[in-house]
Amino acid sequence: MEWVHRLNQSINYIEEHLTGEIDYEQLGRIACCSTYHYQRMFTYMAGITLAEYIRRRKMSLAAVDLQGGCERIIDIAEKYGYRSPTAFNRAFQSFHGIAPSSVKDGGVAVKSFSPIVFNISVKGATEMNYRIETKESFRIIGISVPLDREIEHNFMVVPKMWQEASIDGTIQKLAGMMNTPPMGLLGVSVCNDEEQWKYFIAVSSTKTSDELEEYTVPASTWAIFSGTGTNRSIQELEQRIITEWLPTSGYEYANAPDIEVYLNPDPQNTQYEVWIPVVKTKG
Repeated sequence: MEWVHRLNQSINYIEEHLTGEIDYEQLGRIACCSTYHYQRMFTYMAGITLAEYIRRRKMSLAAVDLQGGCERIIDIAEKYGYRSPTAFNRAFQSFHGIAPSSVKDGGVAVKSFSPIVFNISVKGATEMNYRIETKESFRIIGISVPLDREIEHNFMVVPKMWQEASIDGTIQKLAGMMNTPPMGLLGVSVCNDEEQWKYFIAVSSTKTSDELEEYTVPASTWAIFSGTGTNRSIQELEQRIITEWLPTSGYEYANAPDIEVYLNPDPQNTQYEVWIPVVKTKG
């Protein structure tokens, strides 16, 4: 319950800073997790990305300001962090479907987007199979791509990376180098607050290659969930972990990478595991 309470405290922080700077790292600190894990939880629980939520809240409040009729559009744009009226107009029309000037003239309908309140909803739906394991650090080798600190910018980057790795033979090469547990093709999100975020396609291995990058996954405790299906089903499992299991589990995110372990490479009938780094909930 404390975990959900902290998420709602983070929403309060957002509300208090809609006309100032919203520090994503501060949101993570409020929720006691990394910036990456906060954005990931938010997206799955709210159904939209954090950046999109903030945009919608700003545009909802901007419409109220415009209806007041006392402030200039350029001043309202600056108030909500837009450096140019053009960028503000684009964001406003994207949300409301009309130009800001039309609202100032009056007599038009606008959209209202209220602050989110998180709560626990007990669904009692499909069971999830998982285990808790504490593992020593292990070395991985593979290829990586830098990730943006706003995770919505990465939605196209990772799938493209997997597609290219499959076509150019990288995946086949990595499979031949795998020789230590976990025995599977790995998708590793290394997204702590101290260094550049990266996503790895890799394997656990003691072998070396000048063409590949090394990384050591730190010793951690993991909640490991197993599943089968298409590549889309792994995303559905990850959403269920965060929205159904994590809030009532007695655990919260730890500062370690998220890992997807692909045990069967067939994209239409994948066998996989989702590794979530966890620590016992404080208090």
